[in-house]
Amino acid sequence: MAGAMTRAMILAAGRGERLRPYTDHLPKPLLEVGGKPLIVRHLESLAAAGVREVIINIGHLGDLIVERLGHQWRGLRIIYSDERSGRLETGGALIRALPQLGDAPFLLVNGDICTDFPWDSLLQPSLASVYLVLVPNPSHHPAGDFALNAGMVALQGEERHTYAGIARINPALLRGYPEQSAPLAPWLRQWIAAGVVEGTLYQGIWTDVGTPERWQVAQEICRVRQDGI
Repeated sequence: MAGAMTRAMILAAGRGERLRPYTDHLPKPLLEVGGKPLIVRHLESLAAAGVREVIINIGHLGDLIVERLGHQWRGLRIIYSDERSGRLETGGALIRALPQLGDAPFLLVNGDICTDFPWDSLLQPSLASVYLVLVPNPSHHPAGDFALNAGMVALQGEERHTYAGIARINPALLRGYPEQSAPLAPWLRQWIAAGVVEGTLYQGIWTDVGTPERWQVAQEICRVRQDGI
């Protein structure tokens, strides 16, 4: 499985309403942290881990992402999944991109996070249909999303953690869903309830860039490891 897992998808179609006015003229994944756009940081670390093809969904100001990255980037092949006519949310975005994602498990990452997560750890063989990365709850999300129980993600538990926007998914799970606007969270809860989701708690560098204040936090946190992410 590890050898076949060479694709990743970066979610980059969001409007970034809470980051206006910055996102009125620039898509959120092109916001810079430590002198590099967030999405470039992802491409660098994914390529270093062995990923060879990246699917990027584009929506708001998506032309700027295409202009910035092109279709070949330092050995990576980039394919764009077009949502400029209407954003599909994460679930719908995955269904639209299924023809490009292929049959092997793929990595999934939100385009608006800054992290030093070691991607190669998700390229290891696993029988789990889904693998989620969780992080300690940030101050803006104190209740968390899911718990961990002996390596399996659980809906309930004494200690809950926040979904990091990092996952590995077997595309076979997605077949049969219609292509329409749909969030991913309800599907995750279904899969967790079915017992097919493994996970881990990552306690390294991670922050999401959802507001101007959190963008500043990312600048302060991520530049500590500027050469490593």
